[in-house]
Amino acid sequence: MSAMVRTGMILAAGRGTRMQPLTAQTPKPLLSVAGRSLLDHALDRMSEAGIETVVVNAHWHAEQVADRLRARAARAPGHPRVLLQREEELLETGGAVLAALRSGLLPGDSPFPVANGDSFWLDGPKPALRRLAEGFDPASEDVLLLVARTAAVVGEVGLGDFAIDETGRPRRQRENEIVPYMYAGLQMVSPRLFDGIAHGAFSMNQLWDEAIGSGRLRAIVHDGLWFHLSRPSDIAETERALRDPLFGPSTT
Repeated sequence: MSAMVRTGMILAAGRGTRMQPLTAQTPKPLLSVAGRSLLDHALDRMSEAGIETVVVNAHWHAEQVADRLRARAARAPGHPRVLLQREEELLETGGAVLAALRSGLLPGDSPFPVANGDSFWLDGPKPALRRLAEGFDPASEDVLLLVARTAAVVGEVGLGDFAIDETGRPRRQRENEIVPYMYAGLQMVSPRLFDGIAHGAFSMNQLWDEAIGSGRLRAIVHDGLWFHLSRPSDIAETERALRDPLFGPSTT
């Protein structure tokens, strides 16, 4: 991990509506896979990659998220240090990151990783977060996305999200088009991406589209395994895959 990258963010505020009824009384990032919550898995990956401080936002059943973070801190203090950002109103992905920047929880002068709190992946030869940090070029890009090959994804992939050219520049999936890559829930972001953006609720997709248009968004392909956890049945499918001896040992 670059010496500049010491703070990251995990997005854990959403309602997880497609995962109901499991999320009716439980935040999606607190659902369990391989004996640990998705949030714990994400925090573990951040810590393993050298991230020292992680901002976690919370809205849906926010007290449950707070309780889980307090229990983790008591069990493993400082691995990593976690700052909770409570949202009285759901700010969506972009608004949440912007709020953390405006409050000084995220660095305003260097790039930082942002992970979806419901993402679950197995790293390849080099941790995905390290690949993002080392591959990010602030001179030529404002966002670096991690994408997964739809053919290798465990879970529903639909039509995919992106096509990518030979330089790593993506374009969006067009109407009725099948494209080979989907967003894998991890990104490296420059604070410059938020210049001139007013506080409020908005999606990161809005800023991605602007960065794609200006040629300042790039993507790298995940070289491990990524699991798309969208519906309750996806958890069972993931658990079955993890029992395969090819994959299971890497989850600990």
